[in-house]
Amino acid sequence: MKLENLSISLEVYQNESELSDDDQQLLARAAEQLKYAYAPYSRFRVGAALLLANGEIITGNNVENAAYPMCLCAEQTAMGAAASRFPDVPIVSLAVTVRNEAKLIDTPAGPCGACRQIISEAEDRHRQKISIIMRGESGPVFKLQSAKDLLPVSFSGTFLP
Repeated sequence: MKLENLSISLEVYQNESELSDDDQQLLARAAEQLKYAYAPYSRFRVGAALLLANGEIITGNNVENAAYPMCLCAEQTAMGAAASRFPDVPIVSLAVTVRNEAKLIDTPAGPCGACRQIISEAEDRHRQKISIIMRGESGPVFKLQSAKDLLPVSFSGTFLP
């Protein structure tokens, strides 16, 4: 057996004021979406904002369902809207922020596994990396340069006929 190590680079900012103006704006747009999240069961609200290569910002929020597998993630609603409105325009960056009405979240929450795969597919589709900015309610901000950093061993269309 051979053991191989995979590593990622993660930028850690003490707070959002250390980010570029563009990243701060994108994170602010994601935070605006928290108020639109429909989360009556978990009370875990998620807001997302995408910056497209044409300069457009597309937002989304999570939408829960009593049948949990039917829930829509904020990343999915934003990416679905972007794909519908601008199907040929690559996503440059994605900002995600969370709020839990039951407790303070002081560390960034990463996208779920399904969203990681969807973001990875968007990178493959447009042959362009998507930077990912993540923030909790307070505390540090994480930034990755690619979905491949979230999902280094991903499934892709290269496996299909």
